[in-house]
Amino acid sequence: MSGNATHRFTNTTVLAVQAVDAPQVITSAALDERLTETYQRVGLRPGLLERLAGIRERRWWAEGATFVDGAATAGAKAISESGVDIADIGLMVNTSVSRRYLEPSTAVAVHHALGLPPSCQNFDVTNACLGFVNGMELGAAMIDSGMAEYVLVVNGEDSRPVQERTLERLSAPDTVSRDVMAQFATLTLGSGAVAMVLGRADRHPEGHRLVGSVSRAGSEHHELCVGDNDMMRTDLKGLLDAGLALSEQLWTDARADFDWAGGMSRYIVHQVSKVHTRAMCDRFEIDPALVPTTFPTRGNLGPASVPFTLADTSDTLVDGDRVLLMGIGSGLNACCLEIAW
Repeated sequence: MSGNATHRFTNTTVLAVQAVDAPQVITSAALDERLTETYQRVGLRPGLLERLAGIRERRWWAEGATFVDGAATAGAKAISESGVDIADIGLMVNTSVSRRYLEPSTAVAVHHALGLPPSCQNFDVTNACLGFVNGMELGAAMIDSGMAEYVLVVNGEDSRPVQERTLERLSAPDTVSRDVMAQFATLTLGSGAVAMVLGRADRHPEGHRLVGSVSRAGSEHHELCVGDNDMMRTDLKGLLDAGLALSEQLWTDARADFDWAGGMSRYIVHQVSKVHTRAMCDRFEIDPALVPTTFPTRGNLGPASVPFTLADTSDTLVDGDRVLLMGIGSGLNACCLEIAW
């Protein structure tokens, strides 16, 4: 099954990718301490976050700072690194899950903060943790078609509000172990921001070309992880099993068009936990040494996870390296996208 879900890009290149850390470090031990009484009452051992997920800490934005500020800062850094004139950016796509309002879009706030020109089209693309990769695909399609010269994809995530509410809720005397496990994934989230500038490959031979992508949907699983600004409930085992099955279908179908099973220099996988990363490597026979991780110190950054990890490891890449971005988002949707570095 290829068709519309398999794409090859013809003239799009990555000119810059930049990440921004939220400044406040929140350790898993600190979260465990706030839940000490709950753990004792429901019969769970402290240390779940680090023991099961492998997450030692995550970040929060400082008081008064927002994920929009983070996205705008990352965008400014990426534009500066790319050397592109801000007046030439024709599209800005915001891919953040975090949002304050249903309307207007978060994109307009980032657009304003960056001082992008009135000619720069802007909008949100949200697709859970897969949003940024989808934003890259959309930006590349517009560049390849001639609709845009340069595209800026941004993302800012803020885990603090939902984690504070979750901690308060789980500290209630009527909490049971089932509640803790259903909301466990919420405490694995992290805060951060990232941005990428895409441009025309024929004008920028120094860039890193987008090669192609394959996407698959498993929307029958759309209720396995459901969240809002107050609460996120997750079927941990169900989500892992369904995600691996969908990814395996994608991987098998992609063989007709791409040789991703071998020859890749790095596999940039969505950063969920050590269990998820180990399962992905085992299922697809990927050398773990080729899979850089950021989840131990950043947690699950949502759609910022894949590009944040790419930015974090970019200094180790050299010309000729092949990089595979492997994204998956609740819903379920999965996508792999190759970059020729």
